[in-house]
Amino acid sequence: MIIPFLDGHNDTLLRLLELPAGTQETAFLEGGRGGHIDLPRARAGGMAGGFFAMFPPPARGNLTAAVGSAAASDGKLPEQLGLAEAQLSTNGMTSLLLRLERLGALAICRTKAEIDAAQAAGKLAAIMHIEGAEAIDTEFRALDVLYAAGLRSVGITWSRQNAFGTGVPFQHGVDPDIGAGLSEAGKELVRVCNRMGIMIDLSHLNAAGFRDVAAISSHPLVATHSNMHAICPHARNLVDWQLAAIAESGGMVGLNFATGFLRPDGKFVADTPMELLVRHIDGLVDALGEDGVALGSDFDGAMVPGVIGDVTGVQGLFGALLEKGYGAELVGKIAMGNWLRMVERVMG
Repeated sequence: MIIPFLDGHNDTLLRLLELPAGTQETAFLEGGRGGHIDLPRARAGGMAGGFFAMFPPPARGNLTAAVGSAAASDGKLPEQLGLAEAQLSTNGMTSLLLRLERLGALAICRTKAEIDAAQAAGKLAAIMHIEGAEAIDTEFRALDVLYAAGLRSVGITWSRQNAFGTGVPFQHGVDPDIGAGLSEAGKELVRVCNRMGIMIDLSHLNAAGFRDVAAISSHPLVATHSNMHAICPHARNLVDWQLAAIAESGGMVGLNFATGFLRPDGKFVADTPMELLVRHIDGLVDALGEDGVALGSDFDGAMVPGVIGDVTGVQGLFGALLEKGYGAELVGKIAMGNWLRMVERVMG
């Protein structure tokens, strides 16, 4: 039996954007161009939809080099990205998502009702998300434009600093209590997003910024793709007080499949067992309750366990949870029900 699921985070738009012009739409529609997600595999794997991230890449070099550099492992953040460069790539990914919608590959969804309608029509439900708000100006004019295009979820930072806040480095063996909190513009961004019905994503944000969001936001606290720091002590993962704050707000965490955020040793290697994903879900359910845990794979943006492989391997995780003794109702919540409930609470 295929269990339909909604995924809290993927970087498929950036992967497609980096393909030659004229091939991007076909690569998604027909598949066969590598990566983790395309339309044929999404359908085969039971993916009903997800949060499609728009991540503005580094201005120089590439993402792998930025994350894997010696400076990054020592706790130094990648350099900041200018507004113009961030808007160029973000506009490119927005345009690509809109073109895929026109071709019938997916439906951009702004509410739970629109997700339900997409499912009924047999279309992939895409929630437009920004990972790092570098493309948003501090007067929020770009936010209005992106909102009109369908944006309903904003991650204030990636793992670097911007005009709104500071992210955590890609560093193992430390906690996220690194750097200053939100700027005044960042605090106002939270308020504006609350008024507009835009979800705030806390993944990548440092501890001080997390505290600022928790103090300001009227929405549940959400980390779309983060794991348990108690199991894998990486700066990207959530420590106990953060999990307690998320639970108190009625918020959620999406399990990140990136091996370096799963493994106790922090290594990005494909030889990572399914048991580790289940351990993180066990811990998240204990900390957040059955309504607080979902998936946030980081497909097309990270190395995932070989036992998952790509979007078609998610059913193996559900099988492992069922075998562990998770009931079908709880697996259904983790797969999709909890995300649907959060979308309805925040976006309508």
